Amino acid sequence: MVSSMLARALGASALFFGAVLANPLAVTERDVEARDTEATTKITPKVFIIDMFPPEAEAWYGIKEFNLLEKNITVPGFSPLFPQVHCTKTEDVCQLVTGESEINAASTISALMLSPKFNLKTSYFLIAGIAGVNPKYATIGSVTFARYAIQVALQYEIDAREKPANFSTGYFPQGAYAPNQYPGSIYGTEVFEVNVALRNKAIALAKTAKLADDADSKSYRSRYSTTPAFKKGTEPPGVEACDVATSDVYFSGDILGETFENTTKLFTNGSGIYCTTAQEDNATLEAMLRAAANKLVDFSRIMVMRTASDFDRPFAGEAVTENLLYATTGAFEISLTNIYRAGIKVVEGILNDWDKTYKKGVKPTNYIGDIFGTLGGKPDFGPGSVFNDNPVHLARRAAIGATGMGSGYERRKAMRMPLPMV
Repeated sequence: MVSSMLARALGASALFFGAVLANPLAVTERDVEARDTEATTKITPKVFIIDMFPPEAEAWYGIKEFNLLEKNITVPGFSPLFPQVHCTKTEDVCQLVTGESEINAASTISALMLSPKFNLKTSYFLIAGIAGVNPKYATIGSVTFARYAIQVALQYEIDAREKPANFSTGYFPQGAYAPNQYPGSIYGTEVFEVNVALRNKAIALAKTAKLADDADSKSYRSRYSTTPAFKKGTEPPGVEACDVATSDVYFSGDILGETFENTTKLFTNGSGIYCTTAQEDNATLEAMLRAAANKLVDFSRIMVMRTASDFDRPFAGEAVTENLLYATTGAFEISLTNIYRAGIKVVEGILNDWDKTYKKGVKPTNYIGDIFGTLGGKPDFGPGSVFNDNPVHLARRAAIGATGMGSGYERRKAMRMPLPMV
């Protein structure tokens, strides 16, 4: 058994490349060259699975429902480690691996969005990865579906040893003067909101799955029972509606956990629930939002699913370094299993009910998009739409740029205007 962090760090090498040698379904270089598919017509998947590193992807290989390795399409701009989209023979379901961290995710998804090999206008996207988890709201092995993705590390930072005495943390929003103030400088990627109606359907489907658990995970989560606020963390795995924090920094501890929980509330005007920690989702969603603004994808067809592989903070009496580096939670394996067990229910639910429900789309009942209001509508978080609640059009953007509002200096100046404190 290895620690959760080491398991994830080693996953891209030992687990994946070992599987390439041992698993006949794994894609070898020779196999890729032999079976690479150049589509004569655009591939139009009904469901597109987005994984971040090889163990997440492997959760879908060798399953009884379908074979994702029947078609393999090389896409320029993908990671050199993961250069292909994998699809079923019917092309109804496809999958890719972005590579870990925000830059890898944004680069790969941008390449997919702009690829002439795919028509993604009616595709549903299932972001399906593992994550750290806040024991206040879920436990290891649980499956979570987010409404919000929050880029919690997009802030100023002072080393905690040098922070002012009245600061609770060394993190505080850009353009602000204290941790409890709303950002005065907004980049646009701080918060994304997805379709709650679709999320609720996904949750209902996932709840029909029998989730995996094991003795090691049960034993480890029981250690959180001495802290009343962590009661949820001691319970068996379940399916939860709560939100995901994005940070390239792999963090651990009560102080940072509380900091980013507060950031989530601040950035979402109090409605977000900081539950899981990941490294890619805001980057993935920004690339997809830009594609949606150009009618290449439908932003209302995105689901963000994360299964919990480790806790974001230690139990009472455990060292932070122990939690981050050495804890043997046992949950790495069950979190991967539950990607498949919950995810397959969602995928099959969409495929089986395509004509009746999903082909036409699931109409959102909430705002969807970014903090700027790029896709139109009035954001229910942040300072309000930059575009007067209208969707962005290329001609409009050109006009804005011509007046100077689109210039870097003027835009930054405009977004630094004082905003209400929270």
